[in-house]
Amino acid sequence: MDIALRRLRSEDLKEVIEIEREAFAPLGIGTPFKRELNNKYSRYLVAYFSNILDISTPLFPDAPVDGENSLFIGKIITRLRSFIAGNDPPVFNSQPNIAGYLGVWFQGNEAHITEVAVRERYRGEGIGELLIIGSVRAAIEYGSTVLTLEARASNFVAQRLYEKYGFKTTGIRKGYYADNREDAVIMTTSPIHSEPFQQLFKDLQCKYPERWGEITIDD
Repeated sequence: MDIALRRLRSEDLKEVIEIEREAFAPLGIGTPFKRELNNKYSRYLVAYFSNILDISTPLFPDAPVDGENSLFIGKIITRLRSFIAGNDPPVFNSQPNIAGYLGVWFQGNEAHITEVAVRERYRGEGIGELLIIGSVRAAIEYGSTVLTLEARASNFVAQRLYEKYGFKTTGIRKGYYADNREDAVIMTTSPIHSEPFQQLFKDLQCKYPERWGEITIDD
């Protein structure tokens, strides 16, 4: 799969809400995604299929009306070559195809990851890890000192992923989850601008493509 990251856009809202409902039912979190689009103190990232073409709009809106145009033909050839060079053939869809999303809020010197959700059928394929990479980059860019999050006490798979990226258990929130009163494990990184963390993060980003493919993060 060709998965890339970018910031949440208005056209993603329908799919992101679907993913939230699937991932967090029966909690019904109801994140106000539309409001978060313009919130300078938060960053929402989506993992999307970068090889999907939107057939609702022309691929080449500047096509010549009549006659041959060598420049236009060249654009077609370049576009086709870019698809052929990929590991997967292009998929045609009339809407964006979002595989997962992540939300991070910036509070003082702390970046707090509020949600990480991946469509059930795409779990176990490195998408959650890519979202974590995106969140760390966003926190570094914003100037945060540490990242923190909560994870279900029983969700050992998620905890292992977070530990891989330098998160350590720093506390417990008793009865945090409303659906079953399960405890939440509070996990926090060491200072993300420190040399040890930066080296860890660099190494993990280098290793990620070996298993899952290149890291692509768009604006």
